[in-house]
Amino acid sequence: MLTVAIIGRPNVGKSTLFNRLVGKRLAIVDDTPGVTRDRREGEARLGPLRFMVIDTAGLEDVRVGELEAAMQAQTERALAQADVALLLTDARSGVTPLDSHFADLLRRGSTPVILVANKCEGRAGNAGFMDAFALGLGEPVAISAEHGEGMGELYDALLPWAEEAGARDAEGMTEAGNETGGEAGAIAEAPLHLAMVGRPNVGKSTLVNQLLGEERLVTSSEAGTTRDSIAVAWTYRGQEIRLIDTAGLRRKARLTESLEELSVADALRAIRFAHVTVLVLDATQGLEKQDLTIARLVVEEGRAPLIAVNKWDLVDDHTAVLADLRDRLQTSLTQVQGIRFVTLSALTGRGVHRLLPAVLETYGRWNRRIATGPLNRWLRDMTDRHPPPMAKGRRIQIRYATQTKARPPTFVLFTSRPEDLPEHYLRYLAGGLRDQFGLTGIPIRLLPRKGKNPYA
Repeated sequence: MLTVAIIGRPNVGKSTLFNRLVGKRLAIVDDTPGVTRDRREGEARLGPLRFMVIDTAGLEDVRVGELEAAMQAQTERALAQADVALLLTDARSGVTPLDSHFADLLRRGSTPVILVANKCEGRAGNAGFMDAFALGLGEPVAISAEHGEGMGELYDALLPWAEEAGARDAEGMTEAGNETGGEAGAIAEAPLHLAMVGRPNVGKSTLVNQLLGEERLVTSSEAGTTRDSIAVAWTYRGQEIRLIDTAGLRRKARLTESLEELSVADALRAIRFAHVTVLVLDATQGLEKQDLTIARLVVEEGRAPLIAVNKWDLVDDHTAVLADLRDRLQTSLTQVQGIRFVTLSALTGRGVHRLLPAVLETYGRWNRRIATGPLNRWLRDMTDRHPPPMAKGRRIQIRYATQTKARPPTFVLFTSRPEDLPEHYLRYLAGGLRDQFGLTGIPIRLLPRKGKNPYA
């Protein structure tokens, strides 16, 4: 498949074009320069053309610090990965010395470049469009990423490169078919959506890089380095994984900028669509109130939670920290008793190898289905051992139970008085379900309904 990298100086509309091509708002767009820091990938569609597109951080002439250097390195990796690059300029601002500097560098590189003049809607961009010819990269393609203008011309410019990439892919598939005797491979399982969540600066991006074995995400000592939720496709032990790194989640009262609010909203969206969420903690700070707030949000959304206790190499008294963690979890997260946690150091890699097996185990519990026969035998034992309470002079009868869905495991209890079944009795049943069927550490839904046993 054709791979296209969108590059250019800050604030020329790269993320807007990325969102336009993928057909949804994946990248955060804001007037603040330098919003994009990591490279983001997505499947793009332009007419009948399908290709992979990469959004990158803005090209800067001067590397003034650790963060800027890391952002620049990510952009350079995207350029090396791409079949063709789109060099974006701002037609309203005209060609700047920075545009000329990077056009000169790209001309000497090995990646083909298509010059694209953005913000050409109306007459305000005419002068900047004509100036773009001076960059020596051929005739620019005039577009407006915000309004969707010029997409047909962009399609025409990309088509020759798509045909070349398609021919290359077809040749590779033929060679692979010859090597395997032409047999089709097995169909892979659906991807597991895994989100890394937590407070700012607890090491989420460092942990993702350690898992992938490469510097895929920008990391620095500056809190709030990650702004977008960045998804990375990956395979572990035959299981396809869509690994999502998110921005740090702070208390709402501490959000000071609209850009930070957009980052938090993007992270919350990632939680809602995740299958398993890894809550990353800083072992030197322990389980704080904001960590518990995030964990409760994960449980309320019905996602499968897992805790990664990072910076374990900086802890002196491991026994005391573990005892405090278990105590806080038992008292503050009663709805997911037995939540799994893994101690590790994302920086050194120590203990990281235990995280993915724990993720797959938690994912398996979250997907578990229980047959109706064993479920109702368990229900009879539970109600015989501890009968439901009285309501209006008569004992509540729970006649029948069935599992209606997994992800998370959801059970309907057919009872005589669903509105009077108290919360503490539902907690008693949920605890019994976890113990009997190995559903510890994941959210369980128990839904009382009025009805008769269809098997009576």
